[in-house]
Amino acid sequence: MMKTNVCMAAAVLLLCACSGGDREAARERSVCLTRPEVLSGETVKFYSGIVKEAHEISLGFKTPGQIARIHVAEGDRVRRGQLLAELDDADYQLGVEALQVQYDQVRDEVKRTERLLEQKSISPNDYEKASAGLKQLEVQLQANKNKLNYTKLYAPTDGYIQAVNFSPAEMVDAGTAVFTLMDVSQMEVTLDIPGSLYRQRGEFVRFFCRASGVDEAMPLTLSSLTPRADGNQLYRLQLAFERRPDRKLTAGQNVEVGIVVGDTVSVRAFAVPLPCLFQAGDSSCVWIFNPDSTVTRRPVELGDVDPEGRAVVLGGLTGDEQLVRAGVHVLQEGEKVRVIDAPSSTNVGGLL
Repeated sequence: MMKTNVCMAAAVLLLCACSGGDREAARERSVCLTRPEVLSGETVKFYSGIVKEAHEISLGFKTPGQIARIHVAEGDRVRRGQLLAELDDADYQLGVEALQVQYDQVRDEVKRTERLLEQKSISPNDYEKASAGLKQLEVQLQANKNKLNYTKLYAPTDGYIQAVNFSPAEMVDAGTAVFTLMDVSQMEVTLDIPGSLYRQRGEFVRFFCRASGVDEAMPLTLSSLTPRADGNQLYRLQLAFERRPDRKLTAGQNVEVGIVVGDTVSVRAFAVPLPCLFQAGDSSCVWIFNPDSTVTRRPVELGDVDPEGRAVVLGGLTGDEQLVRAGVHVLQEGEKVRVIDAPSSTNVGGLL
């Protein structure tokens, strides 16, 4: 009887031990791993910039008159060749019609004198006088046609109407600015950079910007960089768009400017996904996955962000490590973990 009880007790202890081991395994957190990638030596520094128009254009009629119609309002976006306003062209139209009648009469007269010249009924001098009169009328007729065309004002380029200075029925002189057009075909981005980046100006590789509401990054080219700092020790950088910017982009809009800088220093840098990083006190750290399935916290020295949005690690890694890339904020030093290929939809970040 006593032997049976001992056996039963041993069996219970064995079952408890097995059950405890299962619970211990179940408590192991699931993590995803990644390896640091050696960088080519380029980093991206991000700064806030503002879109500005390269210049404004004052638009006016080439001929005086009374404004008949205005087809745009302040803030309207216009395209090159779009009709903006018209003058009352009645008088100009009458002038063209009157000269056209006179021109047709003189042209017929010249044809008649040409036949008379062939018949030697008039002198060559008489024919030349008639021809000269026809040419003079032709010039006058073309000038009046030009004035008639000048009663319509068109946009010389794509842009925004920044100001409308007159209303219909008002008189306007030739050359008086009726509109102020903001030329968007020559917009640029302006930003201020610190002295630390200014000293790297010889290592600038390329520029781009991102804006709210615009899906793709827009490439930029260097227009100018002031050689003297302002009172805040900042340097003014002006960048031009490589191609016509997205129509959603407007002057005065804030954009995020990326400056790609080449690395001339022989420092081996690595790119790691941002989710690998966490803060421990004043240090930026990553979790190193060990061969015994435990994790070890390791401080790293960070640079900026690479063009793909990954963190640049300048120190603390050799490149051979496996890094935890999910669930980093809940792990403990020396904790044993279970590796999975990818986080599931119900275990995002490996938190279970």
